[in-house]
Amino acid sequence: MKGIVLAGGKGTRLYPLTKVTNKHLLPVGREPMIFHPVRQLVGAGIQDILIITSTEHMGEVVRLLGSGKAFGCQFTYRVQEDALGIADALALAEDFAGGQPVTVLLGDNIFTHSIRGFVRRFLEQDRGARVLLKRVDDPSRYGVAALDEKQVLEIEEKPASPKSSYAVVGAYCYDCQVWDLIREMGISPRGEYEITSVNNCYIRLGQLSYDIVEGGWTDAGTFESLAEANAMMLACENRIGGLQEEKGGRP
Repeated sequence: MKGIVLAGGKGTRLYPLTKVTNKHLLPVGREPMIFHPVRQLVGAGIQDILIITSTEHMGEVVRLLGSGKAFGCQFTYRVQEDALGIADALALAEDFAGGQPVTVLLGDNIFTHSIRGFVRRFLEQDRGARVLLKRVDDPSRYGVAALDEKQVLEIEEKPASPKSSYAVVGAYCYDCQVWDLIREMGISPRGEYEITSVNNCYIRLGQLSYDIVEGGWTDAGTFESLAEANAMMLACENRIGGLQEEKGGRP
């Protein structure tokens, strides 16, 4: 299993904070935002990680993250020259994956709990893909999953009339079929290669499983959700620090 962190995009919803820096370098809690997906992958036992970001911010990202030694992993870097969507960025990872399954995290998605169980359950599947869902108040902002009792029936990207309140969050596991599926898909009306289209391909194959997010989650892509992510992570860090102090450890 290899890991991929997608940290490109223009961050237009966070302008002017993103005028001179990549949004994934903004602070969330006591650390830069991009530290969180990296720590999630390492915590799930994944140590070979590809970071994909934009041309103009690659230098800053490499200076911040380095080789991966400080995180207990090894980084590879790739540039996404044009912001043409998540699936377009993911296509850059085919050689890196080398036929192995991958866990993909969007760099602005913040989880309070480990994704280790999610990754383990995917590895127990024979094939296919796995996504994480979260009930949200504003599903029209996301890819929305239509569900029955056992499976995802369809995912709609930012629907005006959502069929459920379950958003597909930015954590995906894929087998090696994903690269062929990306090659076969076209560009969406929004002018992007949509990860929703990839996931719907797996649905048509009958190979998409899902879990519900444990604990808190937010994407830190707007001013409101960035503030929520900061509050969420500071609360987690303070709680962990308090536990460490009680045990005589370092906060």
